[in-house]
Amino acid sequence: MEAKRVFLAATGQNRGKTTTSLGLLAAIRERGLRLGFLKPVGQRYLVIDGTRADEDAVLMSDVFALPDALNDMSPVTLPRHFTTDFVMGRVAGDLGAQVRVAFERLAADKDVVVIEGTGHAGVGAVVGLSNARAARMLEAPVIIVSEGGIGRPIDEIVLNRALFAAEGVEVLGAVVNKVDAESHPHLPEVLARGLGQHGIELLGCIPYSELLANPSLELIATHLEGELLSGEAAPGRTIGWVAIGAMQARHAVELLRDRTLLITPGDREDLIEAAVAANREAATPRVAGLVLTGGFRPPASALEALRSAGLFALLVGTDTFRTAQAVEQILVKTHSGDTEKIETIVELVGGALDTDALLA
Repeated sequence: MEAKRVFLAATGQNRGKTTTSLGLLAAIRERGLRLGFLKPVGQRYLVIDGTRADEDAVLMSDVFALPDALNDMSPVTLPRHFTTDFVMGRVAGDLGAQVRVAFERLAADKDVVVIEGTGHAGVGAVVGLSNARAARMLEAPVIIVSEGGIGRPIDEIVLNRALFAAEGVEVLGAVVNKVDAESHPHLPEVLARGLGQHGIELLGCIPYSELLANPSLELIATHLEGELLSGEAAPGRTIGWVAIGAMQARHAVELLRDRTLLITPGDREDLIEAAVAANREAATPRVAGLVLTGGFRPPASALEALRSAGLFALLVGTDTFRTAQAVEQILVKTHSGDTEKIETIVELVGGALDTDALLA
């Protein structure tokens, strides 16, 4: 029996395609179906045992313990200068054939294969393998993932649907991510009506989650150049929100909520002590960690308090404003160690999508 397949596309980068993939794969696995995952073209890749593989393929392989070779799950990756070399005729081989052969090997013993695109429908066209062309080649119907709002997601979904239609690819419908239906309960109805006017079905709205929108302490430590003074840069420890400590400690305490990342100059001993005290006095930690700015090493007593509390504290050389900007710009990606985040994704996507209807 031939494996069913579905192609998850997006309207751009960081729209929630990987989130949707994780949730969908978990739902398929829960139904006892044999599962495969394919990322035809990867732009962001890792090198595992000498093999280049897209980071999402590595993620799915780790999370779901998939048995397939990474070469098959991620047949084409684009290292630096690859597109230039391709355009100039310096790349040998048929990339489309590589994807087809990998898919055939991977799908041979599967019930369902989830295929994840890269960026919007046209990404990959420069090497003759756009998402739209890959979906056509693999005969996979498409789900388009976009981000919350009203005008932008509808515009983007309609635009991307047009490119898939030009390749003769069926679009099953759209998923809109980061929908704050709690504050705006009318949004799902408006999105469904707006997309329906273009003949596109709204398959589901994934609720907005602060946990999913924010980075882990590991990402903070990885992306900011600094010295870890205390605590652990844990991949599974996700921050809830960011607070800038530039006021008196008694006022700063009011900003410390669940899993706050506090950014403050390293010489603000009063704020450091307030953060330690806030965790000590609360049933659940209010402070996930601190980023201490300006290159100011905290006094010995404050440093000892941080270490005794096991509280993450990273010392950076940049000032508070630039540090806050850098934290804001960190690309939030899910890693296999982000257990809390993955559990939340599975719950939210499972509640948003009718997996049985999609598989039917």
